[in-house]
Amino acid sequence: MDIARAPDSATGETSDAPAPPLVAEVVEAVEDAQAAEAAEPAAPSLGRKVRSAARWSLINTVVLRLGNFATGIVLARFALGPAEWGVYGIAQTVLLVLLSANELGVGLAIVRWEGDPRRFAPTVLTLSTLSSGLLYVALFASAPTVAGLLDSPDAAGVLRVMCLCVLIDGVAQVPGGFLTREFAQGKRMIIDGLNFVVGTGLTLVLAFAGWGAMSFAVGAVAGNVVTLIGCALAAPGTLKYGWNPEQARALLRFGLPLAGASMLALAVVNVDTMVVGATLGNISLGFYVLAFNISGWPVRIISEAARRVSFAGFSRLADSPQALAQGFSRALGVLMTGTVPLCVLLAGLAEPVIRLIYGAQWAPAAAALPWLMALGLIRIGSELAYDCLVAVGRRRSLFLVQGLWLVALIPVLLVAARLNGTAGVAQGHVLVAGGLVVPVFLIALGRGGIGVARIARACAWPFLGGAVMAAVVLGLEPLLGDGPLALLSIGTIALAGYTVCVLPSRDFLRGVDPGDRPHRGRHRATAPVRSPQQDLR
Repeated sequence: MDIARAPDSATGETSDAPAPPLVAEVVEAVEDAQAAEAAEPAAPSLGRKVRSAARWSLINTVVLRLGNFATGIVLARFALGPAEWGVYGIAQTVLLVLLSANELGVGLAIVRWEGDPRRFAPTVLTLSTLSSGLLYVALFASAPTVAGLLDSPDAAGVLRVMCLCVLIDGVAQVPGGFLTREFAQGKRMIIDGLNFVVGTGLTLVLAFAGWGAMSFAVGAVAGNVVTLIGCALAAPGTLKYGWNPEQARALLRFGLPLAGASMLALAVVNVDTMVVGATLGNISLGFYVLAFNISGWPVRIISEAARRVSFAGFSRLADSPQALAQGFSRALGVLMTGTVPLCVLLAGLAEPVIRLIYGAQWAPAAAALPWLMALGLIRIGSELAYDCLVAVGRRRSLFLVQGLWLVALIPVLLVAARLNGTAGVAQGHVLVAGGLVVPVFLIALGRGGIGVARIARACAWPFLGGAVMAAVVLGLEPLLGDGPLALLSIGTIALAGYTVCVLPSRDFLRGVDPGDRPHRGRHRATAPVRSPQQDLR
C-alpha cells in the first residue's frame, strides 16, 4: 500500500512539497534581524518551533513510509497482481485530482493568514465541506463514465468508495490546518500512526480475503476517518460551522488561484497514469504504478517531511527577501544532498532491486524506473519552489507554470507511450520537466529574488557526487553481479564516494560562515603578550 503521489489526505498538504533543520536554522537566523520575538520574550522562538516540528515530521514520515514500503512488498508478492494495482492506480489518480481542489484552496488561509484564525475558521469549514460534498456527488454520478474513458470499467466501484476521502478531507481541513500552523507535528505523528495502523491493517485483511483493489479503497476511507477524529481532538473547538459573506469572498479570492495551481500540479504528476491506462492497459499500468511508487521514495521520505513545515516557515520569511533567498537555497541544498544518492542507486540498480524486493514477476517495472528517478529529483526541487512562491504570494506565476507544464506534457506522453511503452512515458516526463519547466521555475524564482547562482550553488556538490556514484555503479555491477551481497557492496562504495564529494558543502548546508568557525590554535598564537609592568599593576 505504497501510495505514490498522495497529498496528506486529511489536511490537503501536497507531498507530491521540500531540509527541515535547514529551514529552522534560516528562520532562527532571521529572527534577530527582524526582532520578531522582542515583544514576546516568553514565547518560544519561531526557529525552535520549526526545528522541533521538522524533527517530528521527519520521524513521522520515515516511520510511516517504511511501513507503507513493507506493506507494498507483502501485497505485491502475495496478494495482488499488476491488474489490481492498475485499477488502484486509476482510482488513486482521480482521488488526487479531486483532493487538489475539494476545498477551493481556502484551507491554506488557516496556515497563511495573519491574526486569529478562529475568527474565519467557521467560514472556511463551511466552504470546504460544501465544495467537497458537491465534488463527491459529481464523481459518484460520473464514476462509470470516468472508468470507461480510462479503459478500466472495473474501477467504477473503487472510485465511488475511495473518493469518500474527499468528503472527509473537506471536514478535516480546518483542524489539520491549525496543527500545521502551530507546527504541532508531534501530535500529527500520533494521528498518522493511528491512520496507518487502522487503514493498512484493514487493507491487508481485505486483500488476503480476495477484495482486490477495493481493499485499498476501504482501508483509505477507514484511515482517513481516524485522522479526522484525531485532528479534531488535537485541535478542539475548530469544527464549528459558520458563515460570513465578506470573509467568504476574501477566502475565495485567496484560495481559488491556489486550488487551480494545485489541481494543475497534481494533474501534471498523475496524467501519465491516465495515459498509460488508456493506451497500454491495466497490466502495463500496474507495472508503471509500482515503478512510480519506487521513484517516489526519496520524495516522500525527505521532501514530504519538510513540506509540512516549509510553507509555514517560508511564510514567516516572506517579508525579508534576503532571508527568504538564503532559506530557499539552503533548503534546496539539503534536500538534494539527501535525495541524490538514493535516486542514483535506484536508477542504476533498477532491475536487480525490483527483482530482489518485489519478485521476478514485477521486473518489467524496471524499464521506466531510471527515468522516473530523474523525474523524482525534478519534482523535489519544483515542489520546494512551489511552496516558496505560494508563501510570497506569486500565485499567478504558479498557475501559469503548472498550466504550461500540463499543456506540453499531454501530447508528449501520448506519443511517447505509443513509441516506447512505459519507458517512453517516463522519458517524456523528464524531457518536458527538465527542458521546459525547470527554466520557467528558475525565471519565476528569479523574479521573487532567488537568483540562479544561489540555486546552482545549492545543487553543485550533490550533482557532482551523483555523477561519481553513477560511475561507480555502472563500473562495478558488471564485475560484481547483482546478488544481494553485490548490491550491498556496490551501494556502500558508491555512498562513500558521494560522501567525499559533498563534504565541502557542509558549512553551507548548516548555515555556518567559514569565517565564523573557531580557530583555537590561531587564537592562542595571536593572544596579546602581557608586559611585566602590566603584571605589576
